[in-house]
Amino acid sequence: MSSTNNIDVFFSAQSFQENELRDKSVVVIDVLRATSTIVTAMMNGAKGVIPVEDMGEASRISQSVDSDNYMLCGEKDGAKIDGYDLGNSPLEYTRETVSGKTLIFNTTNGTKAIKKSLGSSTIYIASFLNLSTIVKALSVEKNEIVLLCAGWKGRLALEDMLLAGNIIYNLCDAQLSDDANDGAKVAFGLYEKYSDDIKSVIFQSNHAQRLKDVVGPDDIDYCCQTDVTDQLPILHDGIIST
Repeated sequence: MSSTNNIDVFFSAQSFQENELRDKSVVVIDVLRATSTIVTAMMNGAKGVIPVEDMGEASRISQSVDSDNYMLCGEKDGAKIDGYDLGNSPLEYTRETVSGKTLIFNTTNGTKAIKKSLGSSTIYIASFLNLSTIVKALSVEKNEIVLLCAGWKGRLALEDMLLAGNIIYNLCDAQLSDDANDGAKVAFGLYEKYSDDIKSVIFQSNHAQRLKDVVGPDDIDYCCQTDVTDQLPILHDGIIST
């Protein structure tokens, strides 16, 4: 793709209609924590991740598969759901735990954003952990691109917008066109303003403050790391794989 003019940014999964994604390539972003956890799971050998919208869908799928090869994973309001194998902490998704497993994954914001993107052409999963790999893939993408920030319950999440801005900043070599979409300009501007100290800014974000009260700071610290893997998770027929 020769220009970032074909990139737009949505600040939450409630900020658009599904038909706005038709024939476009969507990059789902949920830094704290769903997309960071998915990237980590794939890095550590998970066979695939099945994103679901709610506990009911997760339960239906889990009852129809071989429990030895599948794990039920996710959170509600930040905390691990009772009866699930894993929560939404990327630190739980070690190679010893998830290698060779297919994960049924249910989260408050991230998996809902993925499910709402199903009418698009391609769905990429992005985090700071695989930033450069996402940028490389988008640099040759032929479709229009939407960076879809999961947000938090319909609200803007600063950490998601910062990653969207970082992606755009890298794609355009720090020179955003005056003709860029408004969403791209906002994300780019936020990243440009805070790029010198991304981790500290994320730790001060509303969602990070909520998470620290629930799970402590370690997950946030982990999710702020950049380029720890070259994994490129993409949704294929309802399953995220690489």
